[in-house]
Amino acid sequence: MLAGITGCSNSAGGGKAGAAPNQSNPTPSLPTRNLGPLQVTALGFGAMNVVPGYYGPGVSRADAITLIRQVFDSGVRFIDTAQVYGPFLSEEYVGEATAPFRNEVVIASKFGFNLTPGADVTGTGGLDSRRETMISSVDASLKRLRTDRIDLLYQHRVDPKVPIEDVAGTVQDLIKQGKVGHFGLSQAGEATIRRAHKVLPVAAVQNEYSYWTRDPEIEVLAVCEELGIGFVPWSPLGMGYLTGKSTTPIEELDPKKDLRASAKFPRWTKEAIAANRPLVDVLARVGERRGATPGQVSLAWLLHKKPFIVPIPGTSKIDHMKENTAAINLKLTDSDIQELESEFKRLGVTGKNAPPDFLTSHDIGSYIGSNSRGTHGNSPLPSR
Repeated sequence: MLAGITGCSNSAGGGKAGAAPNQSNPTPSLPTRNLGPLQVTALGFGAMNVVPGYYGPGVSRADAITLIRQVFDSGVRFIDTAQVYGPFLSEEYVGEATAPFRNEVVIASKFGFNLTPGADVTGTGGLDSRRETMISSVDASLKRLRTDRIDLLYQHRVDPKVPIEDVAGTVQDLIKQGKVGHFGLSQAGEATIRRAHKVLPVAAVQNEYSYWTRDPEIEVLAVCEELGIGFVPWSPLGMGYLTGKSTTPIEELDPKKDLRASAKFPRWTKEAIAANRPLVDVLARVGERRGATPGQVSLAWLLHKKPFIVPIPGTSKIDHMKENTAAINLKLTDSDIQELESEFKRLGVTGKNAPPDFLTSHDIGSYIGSNSRGTHGNSPLPSR
C-alpha cells in the first residue's frame, strides 16, 4: 500500500467497461517514487483531457469513468485533477470513478481560481488564494471527489495578491483538520518555493516540463533536489505534439473546443508545427531502436532525468493511456540521452510554450533564461 494512503479497499482487475474493478483478479501497481514524504506510482494520470474545452470535446461522463478505472487497472495509483478543469467536471469524474478503490490511490487536486460564474480563469484576473476562498473551495472539492481528504493539494498558480506564507498557513490548517494530506505548488519558481517551504514543507512542485519545454532546468529542479521536494511535470507530452500524432494547427482547430486555438498557443501555428517536427523525428529515431513510440521516449526521458520526477500524462483515449503507461518499462541508455540532449541543443524550439497572457501568471521560467533568484517571485511579501 502506498505511503500516505490510509486503509485499503478493492483491488484492481478485469471487468466490463465502466464497472468497478474485480477483487478476484488483482493488478499490481507500478514502481513507486517519492514526492517529498508522499509515495506515488512513478507515472500518474492527468485527468484534464476528459473534460471539454482543453484539447478537444472531451468525453462523456460514462467514458471518463471507464477510462479512469482502466487507469487503475493499468497499475497507476496517482491521479491528478483540479477544480478549474471543466470547471468542476474532472473532479466529479475522478470522484465517481475512484470511489470503489479510493484508499488505494493518491488523488491530487488544485485550488487558486475564483470560479464564480463568468470569472476569467485563464489569466491573473481569475486568481484567488484568499483564505476564505481556499477553505470553501477545498470543501467543495471534497464533495465532488467523494472523499474526506485530498492527498496532495496544489496552489494552481501563484497569486500576486496573497503572500505565499499566508497560503501555506491556510493549507497547514487544512492538514491539521485532516482535509489535506500534503502541500504542493504549480508553476512556481525558486523564490516562492523557498518561502512556502519555510512555513510548510512542500511535497511537490508541478510545473510544465517536457522534451521541448525546459524551464524547470534553470532553477526549479535544483531547489527541489536540495529541499527534498518531488517534481511533477504537467504536459509531459507537449500537449500531444511530442507523440507525433497531434499535428493539427490552431488555424484548423475549433476555438470553442480547444484551448490551444482559443488562446492561440504559439507552438501550434502551422509554421511552428512544421519547424518543430525535427524534435519529434529525434524522439522517433531513438524509439525505433528501442521498440518504442516518440511519446514513450518523451516520458522515459523525464523519468531518467531525476528519481523524484513523476510525469502525469493525460489523454481521453484508453489505447493512448496504455501506451503512456507502458513507458515505465522503457530504459534509455546513456547514448540515447546524449543523442536526445545534443539534438535538442542543435535544433532548438520555435515558439513560446504559452501565449503572453498565460505567461504572466507563471511565477518563473516561462521564458528560457529567466529565474527568480534574488527576488520574492510573483507572490507579495507579508505585510507583518
